[in-house]
Amino acid sequence: MTEKELAYQIHGAVWDVYNVLGPGLLESIYEEALCYELQQRGLKVERQKPVPIIYKGITLSSNFRLDLLVEDQIILELKSTEEIKPVYFKQIKTYLRLLNKQLGFLVNFGEYDMRKGILRVTL
Repeated sequence: MTEKELAYQIHGAVWDVYNVLGPGLLESIYEEALCYELQQRGLKVERQKPVPIIYKGITLSSNFRLDLLVEDQIILELKSTEEIKPVYFKQIKTYLRLLNKQLGFLVNFGEYDMRKGILRVTL
């Protein structure tokens, strides 16, 4: 599946979750529902995937966990907030860099207009 086709499937799944659940729930609820929706579309989804931190050739004991990794290609960072802050973009860009991925989506389920809630992030 091409990146474009995969992105299309992700957008559809996000919209399905949003249309059923609406805005204002906890991020963890959206994460579980979106994971289910993506898997129903036949996509491989890793949830709460550890992101190792390598410093000068050693792997540090602390690591990040990204919300969802779809088909080992696209990172999804989910939020349920009234406002997207610049630090959220830094966070997903860091995940992209550390995992050597090219595309991610910052998805804010707290947005009342979901057209503004799916934000494409690249390095």
